[in-house]
Order: sequence, then C-alpha cells, then structure tokens
Amino acid sequence: MTERLLLLDTASLYYRAFYGMPDTMRAPDGTPVNAVRGMLDFVARLVQDHEPTRLVACMDADWRPSWRVELIPSYKAHRVLEASEDDGTEVAAGGVDAVAEMPDELSIQIPLIVEAFEHIGLATLGVADYEADDVIGTLAHRAECAVGIVTGDRDLFQLVDNRLDRRVFYTAARGVSRVEVVNEEWVSAKYSIPGRSYFDFATLRGDASDGLPGVRGIGDKTAAALVTQFGDLDSIIAAAHDETSDIKPAVRTKLLAGLDYLKVAPTVVAVARDVPIPADLDDALPHLPARPDALEDMTQRLALGRSMERVLEALAMNRRNR
Repeated sequence: MTERLLLLDTASLYYRAFYGMPDTMRAPDGTPVNAVRGMLDFVARLVQDHEPTRLVACMDADWRPSWRVELIPSYKAHRVLEASEDDGTEVAAGGVDAVAEMPDELSIQIPLIVEAFEHIGLATLGVADYEADDVIGTLAHRAECAVGIVTGDRDLFQLVDNRLDRRVFYTAARGVSRVEVVNEEWVSAKYSIPGRSYFDFATLRGDASDGLPGVRGIGDKTAAALVTQFGDLDSIIAAAHDETSDIKPAVRTKLLAGLDYLKVAPTVVAVARDVPIPADLDDALPHLPARPDALEDMTQRLALGRSMERVLEALAMNRRNR
C-alpha cells in the first residue's frame, strides 16, 4: 500500500475541539474533557477519510520562539497574556515569562490529549525552541511519500507542492468534517498568485494575526501582482532597486522603505525545515493500542466512552483496508 503521512497541527485542532464541543463534557470528578473527546473524534474522522499509514501529532514546544521575536519583536506580541494590575506582576511582550492566552479549562486538557495519544500509540512530537509549524515543515521536507497537513493556519500553505504531493487539509470552520483541500490550484485561485508562491506573498503583505506588519502600504492585491510579475522576494527587491524596472514609483518607494523588514521577515515567516527530529520517532499508524490497560483505565476515569471507541474502530478498519 502506498505510504501516506498525516501531520496534525495539534494546537490548531485542540482549540477547535475545545470551542466546538459542549463544555458540559466532563469526567466523573469534574475535569473538563470536551477538547480531549473532540480531538479523539477528529483523529477518528481523519483516519477514516484519509487512510494514512503514518501520523504525527505535532506540538508547540515553544509557541513564540525567541529567535523569531529577536528579529521581529511584534511577532505574536498581541497574544501575550498581560498580567493584571491586581497582582502587581508584569509580563513583557517577548520576554521569557510570556505565555499565550489560553482558557484554563483547555490548558489542563492538553496533557490528557498527549496521554491519550501515547496510550493509543499515536506519535506526538514537539521540539524545544520550535513551533508545531516547524516540526511539520521538517517532517514534510524529509518525507518520501505523500503528505497531508491538517491545520486551520494559513502559514502552512507555503508547504503546498503538487509535484511532491504535499497538500493541506484546511479546517477553516469548526471541526474536521468539512475541510478544504489546499493544493497549488486552490492557492492560485484564492490569492491570484502562482500556486507555490504563498511564502513570498505572505511575507510582503504581512499577517496581523501573527503580529507581522508586512511592507507598509503593500496589501493583498499589490503583493499578488508583484509575486505574479517577478516570481519571488529576491527578484522583487532587485526590481525595486532597478530604476529601469516597471514597478510603479509609489510601490518602489514602499518596497525600499521596507527593506529593513524584508531583511528579517523571510526567516520569521518561513516554516523551518531543519528541526532536529529524534532518530527513534515511530510514526507508523497503530492498529491496536500501544498500552491497552492504561488506555482502558483512562477511558473509564475520564468517561471518554464513544469518542475512544471511534478512534480504535477507525484504526482497526484502516489496518484491514491495507
């Protein structure tokens, strides 16, 4: 059977699970489990729909790496949880004590999601100083098979590559029952750019949701036109310096004014492809639980019920279909 690797942008998915499942889902001791059950349902559906042979749940070991913040201090700065005046503490944007805003009832479920995946036998991986996107980028770059990336994050569109069979399953809406399959044709139709030019386009226009300002005055339409005409950032910058090129004077002025940003932004925007991956990573999709006794205990303890059953049924059926 042809190998197929499925990479999960886990944080993107557990946020959707948390907000998409009723908060009344709780364990007998009152522990919220809506994100846990939602993630299990997601995995069951993804395995059923895409029939992967390998799967890795990629984690944010560092959601705001210092090396990105050093280059662009505004990177995700608006997501930093500022301590209230009541407790007298301060959390500097970009400082080592910065933390992402996350509901307490979600944060306590993340270790439970990881524990459930480990008992099932699903590979999970986070690497110090890197975001899940970087782990995904590296695993996709190293893979010698078809790769599907499940995310609600547009940043990963830069990995789309028809030639290498790299697609994104974009969960724009809550849940994973309705995903958009993002390939080069989809990117081209959506943004009016060549299908593998999302990185250059995104760097130019910026992304407010990530605190990336982009080149001041360069919006979607201008960024798309520049990428379509010149191909990549290096060529666009070269054309801006070349007074004989046919870049409009106003656009040339904006690009030259934004050179300091353009020197550092590509490193911040680019998904890393050289993250140190443990040599012993086993991403083979299991057909039986790795730790059946521990899994049964957890299922009973947290009342995961039908959600856990769906995952195990999907894994068993996937095995039979091979």
